[in-house]
Amino acid sequence: MNKSRLAFLAVLICTALGFAQDTTTKAVRSWRQSNEHAIISEYVELIKISNLAADPAKLRENAAAIQKMFEKRGVKSRLLELPGVAPAVYGEILTPGATRTLMFYAHYDGQPLDLKEWASPPFEPTLRDAALENGGKVIPLPAQGQPFGPEWRIYARGSGDDKVNVMLFMATLDALRANKIQIKSNIKFIVEGEEEAGSPHLADFMKQNKELLSADAWLICDSPMHQSRQQNVIFGVRGIQIVDVTVYGPRRELHSGHYGNWAPNPAMMLAQLLASMKDENGRVLIDHFNDGVEPFGELAKKAIAEAPKNDAQLKRDLWLGRTDGNGAPLLELLGLPSLNIRGMASSRIGAQASNVIPATATATIDIRLVRGLDKEVEAQRFIEHIRKQGYYVVDKDPDEQTRLSHPKVAKVVVDKEGYNAAATPMDSPIGKLVIQAVENARGPVIKLPTMGGSVALSMIQEVLGSATILVPTANHDDNQHSYNENIRIQNIWDGIETMSALMTM
Repeated sequence: MNKSRLAFLAVLICTALGFAQDTTTKAVRSWRQSNEHAIISEYVELIKISNLAADPAKLRENAAAIQKMFEKRGVKSRLLELPGVAPAVYGEILTPGATRTLMFYAHYDGQPLDLKEWASPPFEPTLRDAALENGGKVIPLPAQGQPFGPEWRIYARGSGDDKVNVMLFMATLDALRANKIQIKSNIKFIVEGEEEAGSPHLADFMKQNKELLSADAWLICDSPMHQSRQQNVIFGVRGIQIVDVTVYGPRRELHSGHYGNWAPNPAMMLAQLLASMKDENGRVLIDHFNDGVEPFGELAKKAIAEAPKNDAQLKRDLWLGRTDGNGAPLLELLGLPSLNIRGMASSRIGAQASNVIPATATATIDIRLVRGLDKEVEAQRFIEHIRKQGYYVVDKDPDEQTRLSHPKVAKVVVDKEGYNAAATPMDSPIGKLVIQAVENARGPVIKLPTMGGSVALSMIQEVLGSATILVPTANHDDNQHSYNENIRIQNIWDGIETMSALMTM
């Protein structure tokens, strides 16, 4: 067969594939429009269940509820168990003759919260007619048969990060079955219960269930979409290393009038120590902090250059008069490691404040890692910087002799659950297939080499050897990890169409 004939057939095949996906999308959308109330009702019941690590019984309740949701769809499922660990929920659909296996990943656990900061109780899902910061008001669920507004939002912990994807799996399976649309691949699901704690046991689950959890690709359904609201496909993530730093003043709190100017104040000491780590433009000043960073390749640079330019709009949305990085765009800065102060604490503030010199001050730091950096090496560079500021560094509470023998003491505790950055080549065959499938359903997508957040992709690649690709679904302004977390209704509808394209590719 000559080359022109082959080229013609290739065009016909691609056109047919695109038409099939378009037909699937239309059928799935029509089904969704007739089943919106059922989708939201089941979703609301799921996000009513508390998902905090401090309540293991509730985590288990989440896992049991998700397993029942799978079983309702005829998905063969089971709980993966380890002693004292939140169970992971596994499900599978094996397709006769399939030549590809896809694993869909999500998690059901959520970040800790402060109830005082929420506008509505975090486990009482609340519907609003717009984003809260834009004056969104509480509204009742629409009457049966009435549509949901695309800009309405449901507020609850876990609504966007990451229970929405659990619901998208279920709704997509319902839509495909209702329309008798064939799934061509073996489809597996894993819904984890420890992602927000750094996935400390995910590698153990994978090692104990290696054959069960193996797949050609893990599709990570977590994290927010691009700030432009355009669908994105992401090929890598940063790693993360978390460090706690505590500095010490007097043995006990002292009267600030009697001892001020004499007893060192640990809150001030900590502020000065942290200020030594960055300049006014946000550049990290720790020696060798960026040594070893793998720069973006030409394909990644091209993808970043083609992505929408929305930094100016983001500044307006977030009320930022300036940004770090000497004016470099956000997407470029994601190629560098970052050092962030998660929070600081010393004594009390506001109405509870006392006229005291605090006894201690503590900060929690997260270091976001990029390709080429090792989490342990980067943590050691952080510790060496503290030593260079004149601190004697310990890894447990210092005793009397230690504190008397050194003018400045810092306790530094490095979290053991950190992990390195990971990526799948943007031009890999599976990557191209995912992009084609999503574009057939959603139109042109934004292709990015990495995202700013962290997911334990390095574990998946190291233990199972699977490719890993992120296909986010939540709105970019979902307040994940903070109070008033939410999901935009249109993101749910779009997510069903995205998932249908992936499950049928």
